[in-house]
Amino acid sequence: MKGFIQKIKDIWNHEELRRKIGFTLLLLLVYRIGSFIVLPGVDAAKLNTGPQDGLLGFLGLFTGGAFSRASIFALGVMPYISASIIIQLMGLAIPAVQKLQKEGESGRKKLNQWTRTLTIAIGLLQAPGYVSQYVPADARPDHWWWMSSAVIILTCSTLFVMWLGEKITDKGIGNGTSLIIMTGIISDIPRGFIQEASAQTPFFFLIEIAALIIIIGATIAIIQAVRRIPVQMPRLSAGSTTGLPQGEAARSFIPLRVNSAGVMPIIFAQAIMFIPLYLQRSETFSTNSVLESLTRIDGIGYNLLLFTMIILFTFFYTAIVTNPTQIADDLKRNGNFVPGKKPGKETAEFIDTVLSNITFPGGIFVGLIAILPALLMMVNLSKSQQFAQFFGGTSLLITVGVILDLLQQIETHLLSRHYDGLMKSGRVKGRNTAGAVSSGYTV
Repeated sequence: MKGFIQKIKDIWNHEELRRKIGFTLLLLLVYRIGSFIVLPGVDAAKLNTGPQDGLLGFLGLFTGGAFSRASIFALGVMPYISASIIIQLMGLAIPAVQKLQKEGESGRKKLNQWTRTLTIAIGLLQAPGYVSQYVPADARPDHWWWMSSAVIILTCSTLFVMWLGEKITDKGIGNGTSLIIMTGIISDIPRGFIQEASAQTPFFFLIEIAALIIIIGATIAIIQAVRRIPVQMPRLSAGSTTGLPQGEAARSFIPLRVNSAGVMPIIFAQAIMFIPLYLQRSETFSTNSVLESLTRIDGIGYNLLLFTMIILFTFFYTAIVTNPTQIADDLKRNGNFVPGKKPGKETAEFIDTVLSNITFPGGIFVGLIAILPALLMMVNLSKSQQFAQFFGGTSLLITVGVILDLLQQIETHLLSRHYDGLMKSGRVKGRNTAGAVSSGYTV
């Protein structure tokens, strides 16, 4: 405890870090205040702002309740995330986008501009559907001009939330968009815990807390787990300043993450699972039993389909972020090689095999984490959906991943001022692992 207090003092004494944390908290506070501002003209007393089950409850989880409150921030950062995913997928099929992705800073700025423009388009498409389907007719004016103003407000608010995220990333600490999503998720933690504690016996509730801690620990282990592929560097020549004897070769490694895709497979899969919900709300498919089964978050059909799609999307997104051929080419270009493998095609095939071997168990774990809340509800082990959501799913993976990334950035700032890290046992593992070969790829 004494060491923890000392670390807090170190953070407070670090002027730049203190300023960044304060700036981040201020913008997150602005976002939370905005999530309680109801759309002009909407009668808040007629809204169903209580806990909602199923996919609607899942949507509300990521907006901190703004979705059910008909807030100006009801759409949150979801249009921006959708736009980012579309731009990433375009990079697989459109050569012009692929070229921009390889142009460094200038290409990144151009892609960011495209993402913002696409965010506006998605917001303009989603806003009318949200107002017409999720805001009760008796709670809003029935005028076209009000609908037009609501669509404009929701779209502009989405751009404002996107701007908050970018400012947090640039001038604060952590990834702004991820922190905004995490803020919405953790805002429901107190209510979920209170509901579960009141519905369960104290002894069983303590067992649930212990199980939650174990699941969080397993999630941290999977997020940080890497498979290291050894890499041999060229022998040193005379005059080298590395400190190694002449003729000695340096060794390094390529860190391949077990969960390279992160939470993206869950986001992809659940985005598709929203389609049956939208279809069922139309008059044509309102009585379709198949669609109804696919909208029940605690149903067997929904979870089997979700689990299968997550595994498929895990391989798909891992192929996007990690290119074995590019890694092999970079190694060959720099004169490095994997011991026992010929540079070029054989090295690429070896990396691809290793990646496939670790991606499959990683995908199974992510799939199990995604459906774990539903399993708890199906066997009636958890009485509250809000509490069950923290046992797995996107909420748990996002929260754990964002916190680990935040700890890494804080530790980096502390080390820059010759402070020890946040943990005595060693540095928090982050995206950049010490000693890893830089090959221009993401793992």
